[in-house]
Amino acid sequence: MTTILRPPITIEEFLKRPETKPASEFIDGCIYQKPMPQGKHSRLQLKLCEAVNQIAETRRLAIAFPELRCTFGGRSIVPDATGFKWGRIPFDQDGEVENVFATYPDWVIEILSPDQNATKVIRNILHCLKHGTQLSWSIDPGERLVLAFLPDHQPLELTEDDKLPVPNFLELNLTVAQLFGWLKAGT
Repeated sequence: MTTILRPPITIEEFLKRPETKPASEFIDGCIYQKPMPQGKHSRLQLKLCEAVNQIAETRRLAIAFPELRCTFGGRSIVPDATGFKWGRIPFDQDGEVENVFATYPDWVIEILSPDQNATKVIRNILHCLKHGTQLSWSIDPGERLVLAFLPDHQPLELTEDDKLPVPNFLELNLTVAQLFGWLKAGT
């Protein structure tokens, strides 16, 4: 992430600004632009959201969202993928998903890009856990490694045949090897 604005502004001022591509995040009074997603990042993001939604959305358990802005606890962040339990998803009077999510996600997934600062990503993950997120993954395609973060626990370092932990509202059996297997087209 690169800083694109230095003088501190308020979160309200940030939210009035037009969206950027790639997305910008508001952290500690500063704006940081996320790196542009590349091939491996995009592929994993797509397949994860598809896998979760295939299981959870039709049963009204949860929905996975790619690149969803979540504003809570003084930050406005855009994780690579988020999962929300059905009862926490903001719906409008027509039963449609709201545009604004002014709350923490139940599940956060971050996929590291080659030049991304892992410390900034982990700080966002810790912020989410502090405010109610049940689980977060930090996926590193270059290392073929997933770090799983749970509230009040040391991160789990997961590789190859390790089964990935999932939130309690989701039944998804997935190993690290299967996750990275999605990088091969046609799988």
